[in-house]
Amino acid sequence: MSNEQVGKRAARQQASPRKYAALSIGAAVLTIGLKSAAFLATGSVGLLSDAMESVVNLVAALVAFWALSIAALPPDEEHAYGHTKAEYFSSGVEAALILLAAVGIAIAAVERLRQPEPLAHVWVGLGIATLASLVNGGVSVTLMRAGKRMHSITLQADAAHLMTDVWTSGGVFVGVVLVEITHWLPLDPIVAILVAANIVFTGYRLMDNTIHGLLDTALPGEDRQKVVDVLAPYRERGIEFHAFRSRSSGNRRFMSMHVLAPGAWTIQQGHDLCEEIEHSILEVLPRSTVFTHLEPQEDPLAFADQTLDRAVPEKPEPGATT
Repeated sequence: MSNEQVGKRAARQQASPRKYAALSIGAAVLTIGLKSAAFLATGSVGLLSDAMESVVNLVAALVAFWALSIAALPPDEEHAYGHTKAEYFSSGVEAALILLAAVGIAIAAVERLRQPEPLAHVWVGLGIATLASLVNGGVSVTLMRAGKRMHSITLQADAAHLMTDVWTSGGVFVGVVLVEITHWLPLDPIVAILVAANIVFTGYRLMDNTIHGLLDTALPGEDRQKVVDVLAPYRERGIEFHAFRSRSSGNRRFMSMHVLAPGAWTIQQGHDLCEEIEHSILEVLPRSTVFTHLEPQEDPLAFADQTLDRAVPEKPEPGATT
């Protein structure tokens, strides 16, 4: 493959997440229009809360598009590890906007509790809102599949938020139908308050994921187990490992470890071993950067730098059982 073909392929891979973010923007604009029409037709504060959440979806999609554009930039002199952490800004902004939307919904609901108003054209409004939910559901599934395939926290967060919007719309639908059947007007704002509470929970989860990403939390257990499995054959050959550290940054993973080989080996032998280990890890965990540090097994100082990350177990003490 020529350098030009490699460059074009990389450009396509970088543009793909932004393509899905653009899809999310289009869906948000469409659902805002549909849900606003449903609110205007019925006067339901529950449907108003649903429309307000779609406004949040639009802002979040715009921020996601910006973050993915930044994350796609290659490493440079000031950002040697790349720009992938920009994705966490997107999920953090989205979480903050969700919480603000919940406050606005709660305020509108409390006001409607004080002054209940009858609903109008209920079935027309619900039909429009249902169409908007189908749009959100389809886009959510598409974004989640793409996000998992590309390991993009931004797309996965946007997909989770859209699916929450679908469930929220379902709750509003039930509430409005019950108001129509029972004619108990306070039920509409009560449903809106429940929607606000659900939105707060979603915002909390997104904020929690953002904080863990920015704090360089270790890779999930399933990823670390893959590393353990890769290193197992090397252990059988007498190679030892410790000081394993890992973190994720957007859709990229970073790992480092010390590789303990016989001190009598040549530099070339040690180098070839580390290259082989790094490539073996990349085969099971693509989009990773692996740093290895070679040390002689016979040197006691080689065991001085240990780690709290137990994915790659430390060297057992002499005589200890495993």
